[in-house]
Amino acid sequence: MYVTRRISDVDRRLLLLLLVIPCLSLLLLLSLSTLTLDPPPTLAPLRNLIYTHTLTATTDNSNSDPRDVTPAEEVENTRRGKREELVNSKMAVCLVGGARRFELTGPSIIEKILKVYPNADLFLNSPFDQNSFKLRLLKDSPRLAWVRIFEPTPINETESMVRVLTPMNSPNGIKGLLQYFNLVEGCITMIKAYQNENNFTYDWIVRTRVDGYWSDSLDPEYFKPGQYLVPPGSSYGGLNDRFGLGDLNTSTVALSRLSLIPDLDSAGLTSLNSESAFKAQLSTQRVPYVTKPLPFCIMTDRTYEFPPSSYGVPVAALSSLGPLNGAKCRPCTVACKGSCVAEVMGKLNKEWSWTQWENGTLKLCDAHGEWEEGWEKIFDGVAGEKLARARKRGGGLDTRRCVEEFEEMRGMAVKWEAPASDQICMMGLKPN
Repeated sequence: MYVTRRISDVDRRLLLLLLVIPCLSLLLLLSLSTLTLDPPPTLAPLRNLIYTHTLTATTDNSNSDPRDVTPAEEVENTRRGKREELVNSKMAVCLVGGARRFELTGPSIIEKILKVYPNADLFLNSPFDQNSFKLRLLKDSPRLAWVRIFEPTPINETESMVRVLTPMNSPNGIKGLLQYFNLVEGCITMIKAYQNENNFTYDWIVRTRVDGYWSDSLDPEYFKPGQYLVPPGSSYGGLNDRFGLGDLNTSTVALSRLSLIPDLDSAGLTSLNSESAFKAQLSTQRVPYVTKPLPFCIMTDRTYEFPPSSYGVPVAALSSLGPLNGAKCRPCTVACKGSCVAEVMGKLNKEWSWTQWENGTLKLCDAHGEWEEGWEKIFDGVAGEKLARARKRGGGLDTRRCVEEFEEMRGMAVKWEAPASDQICMMGLKPN
């Protein structure tokens, strides 16, 4: 009996030690977490664990136990916090290019980018043509910083430009490339001038095309300091240059398409197209870049052979569910899906006009001819009621209402460089 009692005493002491030691350890860790000095290296992981659980508890507005939060909820909470941080940052969004199908693409840009980040300042750099009247839709933007609608002028080709660039696969040769480069560089020129005039600097710059249709929102996860984001695919031997996002430093390099040509020449680079020149300017200036899938496509009126050859251009159906990464697209009756897509896309050169298709969401148009009759109904069914209404509003537009909407837009903009409103409207619409 004595032996049994001794064993029981030992058990009680052991149990007491097992209860006391964790409590003392927890008190020690909590006291260390209140110090301003960094903890010893061996305690850092434990302290980080305590801090992480504390942060989760304080950022959760509900009364539920933080341990009940699912991984999906944690991801959503992180995304929400990042979005709030971005909304409170200084952001510039710059649109470039002609307004060919802006009645379709413009409302998507407003809904999926500008209204997602309503504090972003919008900059527009667009050549004046018969489609410019469609740009009046930007009156629905939350903030208009600078509207520039200009008449293009020729750019003289220098010897370095001729050495560095190639006219191959450019619809208008080297002159066309220079006009595009000038259009893109106009973004950073306008943005820096606006910063200087208003005595602040932007944290983020988003550059996208006027003819880009956005099927989903620009996600907060794409904003990474110190690296420039571009879409995958459509790389044509370089980097996809149909969209770009970065901080001020990376964006300054990425958007300086004309200014950096002499640097490319000094590096001995020759016969570059737009995409390979874009990759070269980031590489020579040591700007890190990353590619991530993005939910937009370029609405095109151009025709392409179908099915495309190895170096051909696939045209995605607007009804494709996946992120199209800036691929060419149009509203169409689907001509190719499923195993047909695998057969067509499998033959394409991945370093050229290829786009992601393996997840089974890509559908293809037969784009060898003009847009099909009844495309409006197809677009409305894909884009949804809100964007369908925006498309229909332009159907019965007259010059008087067009001028009124442009004048409304002019009143919203901080800076305005454009022809007279009636000139813009009469260029693309018949007089009343």
